[in-house]
Amino acid sequence: MRLAFSASDVRESFEAVRREARASFGDDRVFIEKFVEQPRHIEIQVLGDTHGHVLHLNERDCSIQRRHQKVVEESPSPFVTPDMRARMGAQAVELAKAVGYHSAGTVEFIAGADRSFYFLEMNTRLQVEHPVTECVTGLDLVEWMIRIAAGERLPFTQEEIRLDGHAIETRFYAEDPYRGFLPSTGRLTRYAEPAPAPGLRIDSGVVEGSEISMFYDPMIAKVITHAPTRLEAADAQVAALDRFHVRGISHNADFLSALMQHPRFRAGEAVTTAFIAEEYPEGFAGAPGDARSLTHALALGALVAEAREREAAGIDHQLGTAAPSPRCQWVAELDGALTPIGIASGGEDIGLTIGDARLSIRNFRPPLAISGLAEAEIDGRSVAVQVDREKGHLRLTHAGRQHRFRLLAPRAAELQAFMIPKVPPDLSRYLLCPMPGLVVSIQVNEGDRVEAGQPLAVVEAMKMENILRAEKAGTVGKIHAQAGDSLAVDQVILEFA
Repeated sequence: MRLAFSASDVRESFEAVRREARASFGDDRVFIEKFVEQPRHIEIQVLGDTHGHVLHLNERDCSIQRRHQKVVEESPSPFVTPDMRARMGAQAVELAKAVGYHSAGTVEFIAGADRSFYFLEMNTRLQVEHPVTECVTGLDLVEWMIRIAAGERLPFTQEEIRLDGHAIETRFYAEDPYRGFLPSTGRLTRYAEPAPAPGLRIDSGVVEGSEISMFYDPMIAKVITHAPTRLEAADAQVAALDRFHVRGISHNADFLSALMQHPRFRAGEAVTTAFIAEEYPEGFAGAPGDARSLTHALALGALVAEAREREAAGIDHQLGTAAPSPRCQWVAELDGALTPIGIASGGEDIGLTIGDARLSIRNFRPPLAISGLAEAEIDGRSVAVQVDREKGHLRLTHAGRQHRFRLLAPRAAELQAFMIPKVPPDLSRYLLCPMPGLVVSIQVNEGDRVEAGQPLAVVEAMKMENILRAEKAGTVGKIHAQAGDSLAVDQVILEFA
């Protein structure tokens, strides 16, 4: 709904505000900020030397943010037109010249749906997202910062700055998107970056064995892809995130993959700074998963499980175990759904039937350990699925979604219908610490009556304070933690009577 106001209404309201300001503060000056509808965060990279030569290196779109923290950056922006790019670039260059700036810097703007734009701030440093500019311009910004500091002149003109293809950067955070993006800390028990590939760049500051503590920013790596088109760069992100194998902490790879596949993101123009809040109001539960990604997860899960069955059958002293035949019939259980699967192995070529679908698989590479990466070419397409062995099943991670998987013999699948499912324990009586962190304060006492939504405790992790609230009304029974305690994930803070 839109409300219409006359000029006299606006003047009357303005004068009322001035009178209130004069009465309260002794000063009738009023500051008014522009309200920007459907805002986008657009920034211009500038580069200036000590000889007065300043130019811009086009724009970056940093609109996808969570709690004002950037998550995805790309260049060029799918929203910015050539005319808008020229006007924003000219203003950024003018600002840098006005203050005598030299080196690399970034002028940031907020842009509205009508492509109007407004100055936000200038960052006089190299920013996290600088790789996307390097990809599309071919310029090494760190190198030019050093050369400018040494007194060199910029040898190129504004007209010579190129815009080659499209680049996307995603920020790989140590956080758990399945638990409200809570920070995650611990030791990297496994850290394997995707194998080098054309158009793929990984910037990181950690190695396997590094400790991710609660005292620093949660970003541990950046995934940068560069391709001729925006959609190709987004698809390359999904492929790279499938192959980024990190264990020991929770991370946001599934969420980043889901963003790259989201129809609104792929459309481009509808992405604003409110994108995540609007599209995930109830939190994140995994990418939706299309038919192809589910089929690929089923296929590689079945091959991994069948290979382990063969391995177990070959171990000495296994009673009543016979090696499976070259052609095997199984039933795959994926997230509770049962699907018949046939596997016909013929050396490097594997024929797979999943329901009525037939797949041709080559170059199957199972994980080298209990948990790891399974890869293969499925109908000519390179596919990777992360496999983790958990109690009674495998956890498969592919294309931003996690699945529970089991491979059953047909008879076992028939008996599955008669199994009584286990009821999980009731933990509603307890307030559990959702992530490793430091207790800042306990807001209640034993015996207090609390209402739903009431703050119970504050826990700090990775430079953020998290308020833990009551999910329902109740009475505090016993408090198990106090201010200053360092707690592990799911450690009991208090219990209700």
